[in-house]
Amino acid sequence: MAEITIRKAPGKWTVRSGGAILGETNNALELLEGDKDPVIYFPRNDIAMAFLDRTDKVTHCPGKGDATHFSIVNKSSVTANAVWSYEDPIQAVAEIKDHLAFYPVESVKVEQI
Repeated sequence: MAEITIRKAPGKWTVRSGGAILGETNNALELLEGDKDPVIYFPRNDIAMAFLDRTDKVTHCPGKGDATHFSIVNKSSVTANAVWSYEDPIQAVAEIKDHLAFYPVESVKVEQI
């Protein structure tokens, strides 16, 4: 199993989809896992949850636990299962609880601003 490192992501981060700003935060976390690309986790309180619709999809990661998924719903489109969250992560990565991460799909832009 790859080693997981979590640190505060420097600066301010934003996530957008379909022209809508879903969230902006100075409190993002950066999760590094093995040789995978870093993943930015946004505090749930900094995301416009009205745009997110929880789905039935659940995935399991041995190093993090079970992830619930959300689709992004806005006026122009639905991006299915584009967001995940560890509602009850394993103890080693407890700080990602109440955070959301976004798949790098074409309609979703996560960037440092």
